[in-house]
Amino acid sequence: MNQEINGAKEEKAYFLSVLSTFKSYRDQSLLRIEHKEKCLATLPSYHKKWLSKYKKDLETFKDCIEKNSKFIPIVLQHAHTIFDNVYSNDGSSHSEINVGTLSEGLDKVQSVFKQLMRDWSALGAAERNQCYQPIIDEIILQFPAEKFDRSNINVLVPGAGLGRLAFEIASRGFACQGNEFNLFMLIVSYYVLNHCKNVDEYTIYPWIHQYCNNLTAEHQMTSVRFPDVKPMPTPESKFSMTAGDFLEVYTDSDQWHCVATCFFIDCAPNVVQFIETIHHILKPGGVWINLGPLLYHYSDMKNEKSVEPSFEVVCEVIKNIGFEMEKCKTGLKTKYCQNPKSMLQYEYDSVYFVCRKPIEVSNGNGLLDGNDEFMSSREGGKKKPLKQPKKEQKDLDESDLAHKQKLKEQQKALQEAKAKAAQKGPLVGGGIKKSGKK
Repeated sequence: MNQEINGAKEEKAYFLSVLSTFKSYRDQSLLRIEHKEKCLATLPSYHKKWLSKYKKDLETFKDCIEKNSKFIPIVLQHAHTIFDNVYSNDGSSHSEINVGTLSEGLDKVQSVFKQLMRDWSALGAAERNQCYQPIIDEIILQFPAEKFDRSNINVLVPGAGLGRLAFEIASRGFACQGNEFNLFMLIVSYYVLNHCKNVDEYTIYPWIHQYCNNLTAEHQMTSVRFPDVKPMPTPESKFSMTAGDFLEVYTDSDQWHCVATCFFIDCAPNVVQFIETIHHILKPGGVWINLGPLLYHYSDMKNEKSVEPSFEVVCEVIKNIGFEMEKCKTGLKTKYCQNPKSMLQYEYDSVYFVCRKPIEVSNGNGLLDGNDEFMSSREGGKKKPLKQPKKEQKDLDESDLAHKQKLKEQQKALQEAKAKAAQKGPLVGGGIKKSGKK
C-alpha cells in the first residue's frame, strides 16, 4: 500500500513538473536570447555596427517566442481534466508541493511545437505522406471495406505522439486507439483532439529556436497554422487515446487485428521487448505494420541499459518470436520535423515492413476468429492457410521451453492495465510514468 501511495505521489510530482516546465517556456527562451545579446554587446563597436540587422533579428525572435508562449496557457487550462482530475482533486495545490522544472524540459516543449507542425499543419503534409501514408494504405489493403466491417477492426498505434496517424486511421472507419508515454505530447494532443474547433485556429513558430543553418532570419521565423483539418473522426468511427507505458498498458493477449508503428520501435532500451509485446497482443492472423529508422533513443544515455541491434538482427528476432514477414523495403526517404527552408536537412533511409502473426487453420480454407474473419490471401477472394510455425511443441528443446515459461511468468507478473478511453473523452490508461527520451 505504501509503495502505491509513494508511486502516486511521484507520478503527481512529475505531472506538475511538466506543467511547470511548460509555464517556464517563455522566460527560459527569452533568457537564451538575452545571453546572445550579451555576447553581442562584448564585441568591438564596428563589429556591432556590421551586425545591426542581427540585433534587430533577435528582437523579432522575441516576438515569435511571445506568440508561441500565448498558446501554452490555453493548453494547460485543460491539462488537469486529462486524467479525470486524478492530479487535482486531492485538495493540494502547486504551492503545497515543491515542484521544479525538468532539466531537459525546454527542449521537450520546443519539440512539441515542431510536432504540431508535422502532425497538424499543411506544411507537415509532405512528412506525413512519407511516413504515415504507406501505413494507412497497407491497413486499407489488409482490410478492404467490401470484406470487413472496419468498425470492428481494432488498430493500435503505439507512440502516437500528437495523434494524427491514429486520427487518420479512425477517420477511415477503423476502431483505432493511440497510445503515448510522453506527457508533453499527451497534454498538447488532448487539447488538439478535444478542444480545437476551427481549421488554422492557431499560429506558431516551430523553428524559432534553431539559430543555425538559416539563409535568412525569416526562414528561422517560418510560421505554421494548425490544425489543418477539424480533428473530428467520422461519426461511425471509434477513436481513443491512452496514456502510459506501452509495455505496461497492453498485456492482454490476442486483442488487436493490427498494430501500426511509426518511428516507434527504436524508442525502447530493448527493442526485443517491444516486438514480443506486439506479437503477444495481436490476434492470430493479425498484422504488424512498421515504418521508421533505428535511432535507438536510449543509446549513449548515462545510467541506461540499451541494446542497438542492426536491422538484419532485428529481422532475425522478428522471425524467432514467431512473425512471418510478408513485405520488407529499405531506403524509404523520410524526414522528421524538418524546416524545409533550412540549410541542413536530415533524412532517414527508413525501413518498412509488414509482418503477420501466424494462425493454425484446420480446414485449410481460412480462419474464423469469433466474428472476425481473417483472409490469409485476398487475391481473387480465395482463402489460403498461412504457413504453420516451423516448430511444433514436440520439437522444442529445453532452452525453448524455459524461454516460453519465462515469458508466461513475465506476462503474468505484468500489471493488468486494460487500456480504456472514451471516444473524444479524457485520456486514461495504465498510469502516468516518467517519460523516456523521445
